[in-house]
Amino acid sequence: MEINKIKDAMLFKNMTEEEISQACRALSCYEENFEKGSLIYSAGDQTDRLGIVLSGSVTIESNDLWGQRTVLSHVGAGQVFAETYALLPDQVMLVDVTTNEDCRIAFLKTDRLQDALPLSAGWARHLLFNLLNITAKKNLLLSSRSFHTAPKAARDRIMSYLNTVSLQNNSKSFDIPFDRQQMADYLNLDRTALSRELGRMKKEGLIDFRRNHFILLTAAF
Repeated sequence: MEINKIKDAMLFKNMTEEEISQACRALSCYEENFEKGSLIYSAGDQTDRLGIVLSGSVTIESNDLWGQRTVLSHVGAGQVFAETYALLPDQVMLVDVTTNEDCRIAFLKTDRLQDALPLSAGWARHLLFNLLNITAKKNLLLSSRSFHTAPKAARDRIMSYLNTVSLQNNSKSFDIPFDRQQMADYLNLDRTALSRELGRMKKEGLIDFRRNHFILLTAAF
């Protein structure tokens, strides 16, 4: 694994290249390519490896036996997925991890962290701190999704989500990481109902949008 491919990942924030190199060796880091639409992990799997998206993006989603799909989060380049399951390898995964486009993924075996900690390895302390930070942020994202899906009306769900993304970007003009189907699945809405409501909001002068770029236009937000 070449360090310049992975050094900008959130998991290695504030770590030196030497520490990153030590971490990659200790955690048996390796790289794998996936085509668009590939299933990296599926519900029912168990894993001791977390993934880092080096290029492309993946979607974390829940698909039940009755064909219901719920998008839980979008993971872009530099971000981590499956870290909770990797730290709890006896737990069965409840979600699918699917590629949105051609992807390059790095995998690390987290159980090797236990071997490094007694040695007080500097890289291990830094990596655990970053992992804790990543986990905390993901908990916030999952909590915010529950706020978006709580309202009954489609417009209220849309407004809640767009307001949150606006605050996160400190701007009323921003991109969202989802296409229309993914946005509908994330908000637990029918795609047709979502598109219809977005059209109404645009016509009323509340928002403007083109594909995944949105602009909030009024004080309603």
